[in-house]
Amino acid sequence: MAKLSSFLGIILSMEKEDCERHKGPHVHAWYSGYAASFNACTGKMFACGKRGFPEKQARWIRTWIEIHQEELAAAWEMLKRGINPPEIPPLVR
Repeated sequence: MAKLSSFLGIILSMEKEDCERHKGPHVHAWYSGYAASFNACTGKMFACGKRGFPEKQARWIRTWIEIHQEELAAAWEMLKRGINPPEIPPLVR
């Protein structure tokens, strides 16, 4: 797992194994016992735990994804080649 960023209690990562199993780039998010996955191109949440995921934090993640589209695409490509990407700057309020 490659940690991409953390801000406002949220931790975001990508996993190399996902590059081999899934076609599209996505981000895993953890916040205070919640977990979800977000499409790294659209920001759409496509998976979450049984408890759901807090909407306020999901909005922050979508904003961060929108700001860092190029870095996320590059991180996905790096992981596909077996290289851990550098961390991406956090969302600043």
